[in-house]
This record gives sequence, structure tokens and C-alpha cells, in this order.
Amino acid sequence: MTLLQVKNLSVRFSPQGSDTVDVVNSISFDLERGQTLALVGESGSGKSISALSIMGLLPYPVASHPTGSIRFEGEELLNRGEDFLRVYRGNKIGMIFQEPMTALNPLHTIERQIAEPLLIHKNMMPQQARQRVLELLELVGFRDGHKRLDAYPHQLSGGQRQRVMIAMALACEPELLIADEPTTALDVTIQAGIIDLIKSLQKQFNMGLLLISHDLNMVKKIADRIAVMKDGELVEQGTCSDVFTKPSHPYTQALIAAEPHGSPLTQPSQEVVIEAKDLAVHFERKPDWFWQKPEVFKAVDGVDLTLHKGETLGIVGESGSGKSTLAYGLLRLVQSQGRILYAGNAIDHLSVKQMRSMRKQLQIIFQDPFSSLNPRFSIQQIIGEGLEVHTSLTPEAIESAVIQILKEVGLPEEARHRYPHEFSGGQRQRICIARALVLRPDVLVLDEPTSALDRSIQAEVIDLLRQLQKKYTLSYLFISHDLKVVKAMSHRIMVMQDGKVVEQGDTDQIVYHAQSDYAQKLMRAAFG
Repeated sequence: MTLLQVKNLSVRFSPQGSDTVDVVNSISFDLERGQTLALVGESGSGKSISALSIMGLLPYPVASHPTGSIRFEGEELLNRGEDFLRVYRGNKIGMIFQEPMTALNPLHTIERQIAEPLLIHKNMMPQQARQRVLELLELVGFRDGHKRLDAYPHQLSGGQRQRVMIAMALACEPELLIADEPTTALDVTIQAGIIDLIKSLQKQFNMGLLLISHDLNMVKKIADRIAVMKDGELVEQGTCSDVFTKPSHPYTQALIAAEPHGSPLTQPSQEVVIEAKDLAVHFERKPDWFWQKPEVFKAVDGVDLTLHKGETLGIVGESGSGKSTLAYGLLRLVQSQGRILYAGNAIDHLSVKQMRSMRKQLQIIFQDPFSSLNPRFSIQQIIGEGLEVHTSLTPEAIESAVIQILKEVGLPEEARHRYPHEFSGGQRQRICIARALVLRPDVLVLDEPTSALDRSIQAEVIDLLRQLQKKYTLSYLFISHDLKVVKAMSHRIMVMQDGKVVEQGDTDQIVYHAQSDYAQKLMRAAFG
């Protein structure tokens, strides 16, 4: 019997006071046990919407299904009640969501969240569940899982949160695993391990895998069949080898041809924009017993950094190496020690209030686009807020500036009247880029700015960032696990491990002639 059968599935959104929109139009596909089907396509093509329909997780009744059938092991799932679907969710069907920070409960510990499906569906005792949680954490690459049980989502890096999501989805050994961008926030070495893990578990449990991804390199390694989506329709289906070697649709051909390439368009000047000397960020871990002293965790440990005007400095390293924390410490978004100079002036002693006036020049694009956008604000309010705070522009001028920056990042001007939840992950990432760029900053920290984007859009965003850097002589601090993107964007690369810099130098030097074992390992995983 076919494990999953989707037939003529359509999805329609009918928001109150707005026009009805058909986002998925009569798509059909099957999935057998032990098989992997990859849904690929650009951001906004309907991939995630189709997957969420399977588990009944769309915002009903705003969402509806004019046509379609979804059968799991012969049982109809479409338009069934919550009580019926709850038996399947997290038990027979597991799901890895695209944005782990918004999918994880900020008020619950990691142990509680991973253990929840075990307690509900497997009726485990708490001690049994804890042991299983430790096994799952080890499976997904946590070397210190016992220390993470009491951690909350905000205390983990983006890649670590993604691994927690994978552990939760695999907890009950589901028959069908829906993986929505399962390796988006992971570095290349962990990506390879997660792919091997999923393939191993799939073989062990004869599990069906519905993979949603813009990473065609990963799809090529793991998928048996591929279905290509564009504008809510399936434009091509076939075996993995056929689609990659003989793509028939022009859109599929364009997706396969897209690959990060090129180099920065600017030559950095000798002028130093921002500099850090012996920068450190330390956190205290709660001790296991009240008589013990708190353990100090050195997230960033004595880093020296220099960024010139018009330069892009790429920062790479495995998840948890301190890349994002370094950027937050540099911008004084977390408490840090050490000397920080901006335009020759020390800013490490400034208060939060004193730093506020400098935020216009020091902007950041956060790793998780959805959690960094206010869900109650329209896109006009989100992008225009900085202009209202830092400039004296009239409302009309602010609206004009928002329209202009939306066009620059490839979004229609009508998008300013909508809200974050109405956009796909990739579109939300572009909104975050627009919000940061609208103030024309001197320094822009880009924390995984292309991680949620498919390859064709990735190439466009890279080109956009290059053009904007050339036009406004911007300085970028570029943080990413995607080393091909880093290579295309950066003048220099800094490699971090366990809060320290292990190597830094010109891009070609690090990519092709890295000296440290760790940097060589990263480059081999990315470039072969």
C-alpha cells in the first residue's frame, strides 16, 4: 500500500477584507515506504503550504481546500478534526519545521519539548523519556547533551535549535517524516552528518521522507524522486537522476544552473570602520547543585577583528562556534568585554541609551527572519520604523523610501500593506534585508542572510548585496555556514571554533590553502 497519496490538492486563502488567493493548484504526488520525495522550487512556490496541509496545520478557516484528497495508509486526512489528526501528529507523522526559533516553545526547556511526544504517544515514564532524549540529542550531534537538558531555545545557536527540532520529529520513530528545510541553519559538516542520520533512520524504520528544500546539492544526495513546484503548480516530476541530468522544464533548468559564484565588486579602502581587540562574551551556566559555583561558558574568547570601509569579512565555523555571539558583542547587543572602536571612537563603554543613536550606522539582519519581525506590524510599519526613529522624514517620504527599498530587494510595492505571516520564509528574509538597508548604514552584519532562500533567489540576493555595497560603500560582516556563498561575497574569511579564531586571511587563501586542520575540514565538506 502507498504510504502517502496526495491527489488534486488545492489550497485557497480567503482573509477577511482581502481578495481570495489560490496558492496551490491541483497538485498530485505519491510516496512509498522507505522512499524520499523532494519538493523543490523557489520561495513562495507552495512547497511548505502543501506539506502543512498534510498535517492540517494551516490557519483554518482562512485556509481551505477547494479540491483534493490526502490519504495516509489509505486513511483520508484532509478536512478531519483536531482530535483525529492529533493521533498522527508527532507519532505516525513527524515534521521538522523551517524556522526552529518560532516552532520551539520559548518557555519550555529542551528536555521538556523533546520528551513531550514520548510522554503523550509512547506513555513513557519521565526517567525513560529523559534517557531517550539524551539518546536523541547524541544522534543529532550534541556532544554535551546532558548539559543542554535544562537549556531554553534562546540559549542555543540557530544550528543547535535546528538539531533539537530534528530530535523532536524523530522521537517517536514516525512512519512519515516531513522535513521542511532540515539543514538550512546547519554548517556543512553537520549537514553531512544529519543527511547520513536521516538516511540511516529511514532505512532502519522503512520511513517515508517528504523533503522540502532549496538546497539542490542535498536533494541530489538524498532524494529518490523530485517534484518541482512553481507558483503553486507542479511543473515537473521524475526520478532524481532524470531531473538532474535531463530537466525538461525551463524553470527546472534555471534552478539547477543557479549556483553562488563571482566575487565582491568593491576594493576595500585602508579606512578602518570598526575594530575589536580581545573581544570576549562569557555566560554563566547554572550549577547542578546549590553549593557549586556557576560554570563560565566562553562563547567568544579573546577575538581581534578589523573591518575596513567597503570590505566584506566572512565569518565561518560550525554551529555554536561563536559566530553570531561575536557579532552581537561587537554591536553591543549582548554584554561583552574588550576594546571596540567605531570610526576611531571607543564604544565599548557606552550605555544602552548612548548606543541607541548609533544603531542607524550599525545594522543587523538576524538569522531567523520570522521571529525578528513584529507580527502585529505591517511591512510598511516594520521597514519604516527605523526611518521614523532616526530621521525627520515626513510620512509621505517614509512611504516612498519603503516602496523604493522593497523594489531593490525584489518585492512588489503592494507588499507593504501585508503582514509577516503572509509571506514565505525567503520573502521574510528579503523584508529583513530591506529593513536594515533602508537606513543606509555604514556597517551591516548579515547573520545567515541567504539561509532561507533557494539557489536562484540566493544568487539574486548576493548580487543585490554586492551592488548595494558598491553603491553605498557598505562594510559587511557576513556570517554563514554556506561556504560557497561566503566565497562569492567575502574579501577576507575568519574561521572560528569554540569561541576562538583558528585562522583568517584572504578568501582564496582560506578556501584553497587553509593551514589549520579545522579550516581544511570545513573547506573539504563544502567544496569537495
